[in-house]
Amino acid sequence: MPGGETRIRAKITRLKDMDRGMLCEQWMKGLKYPPPKGARNITLIRGLSYHAQEKAYGRLRASTLKRLQKIASSHAGDGCDALDAPPAGQPSPGSQLIREWNGRTHTVLVTVEGFLWNRVRYASLSAVARAITGARWSGPRFFGLAGSRHRVP
Repeated sequence: MPGGETRIRAKITRLKDMDRGMLCEQWMKGLKYPPPKGARNITLIRGLSYHAQEKAYGRLRASTLKRLQKIASSHAGDGCDALDAPPAGQPSPGSQLIREWNGRTHTVLVTVEGFLWNRVRYASLSAVARAITGARWSGPRFFGLAGSRHRVP
């Protein structure tokens, strides 16, 4: 649909010129629920742009969405602000966590698949803490992440 593509491009271009109030109004009109609280204008524009394309061309298949999420996760922490941040207290992939325990320094690499310590991949930070100490620990607490309001880069 060649004409449809031109209309979608024009609609997306118009979104870029709208203020926050207009973007929120468009969001409510098109998606029938309020936009996320605190969402930046660029996030609203991206959501509305996606919605316009979805209406014109149909939804993505579940397998495509899963693949896109995997790709996005593999790029987390590389400066792309379009990606969701990890939950509070969770370090971003690419981060290194360092903890001294019993006179030895332990470095853990945060990956998309989990945590890497001593060339072994662990599914959770608590599993790493258990491997280091031999006791059940909260991984975030052991590495000083629990209760912190700042994010490890």
